[in-house]
Amino acid sequence: MFISWGAETPRKYSEEEIATALAALENEELYGVVLRAKGIVPCADGTWIHFDYVPGEKNIRRGAAGFTGRLCVIGAELKEPALDELFHLN
Repeated sequence: MFISWGAETPRKYSEEEIATALAALENEELYGVVLRAKGIVPCADGTWIHFDYVPGEKNIRRGAAGFTGRLCVIGAELKEPALDELFHLN
C-alpha cells in the first residue's frame, strides 16, 4: 500500500539543498521506499525551484512562483520524521 507525506513551508532552499535531499531519498532504511517526490519551493535568490524525483532520476528547474512552498513524497513505509528532518521542517 502506498502512502504520501506532504508539507507546506515558507523556508527558502538552494538548488544544492534540494539536489542533496533528492539524492538522499535513495536510502530506503532512512526514508522508506520512495516512489516519487515533487515540489515547488522558494529559493534564497527570490526565484522558485520546481523538482521531480523517481528512483534513479531527478529533475530540478526554475519555474513560476507559488504562494507557499509545497513538498510531496509518495511511497511505502515512509519515515515521516526523517523526511521532516531531511527537508529542514523541524
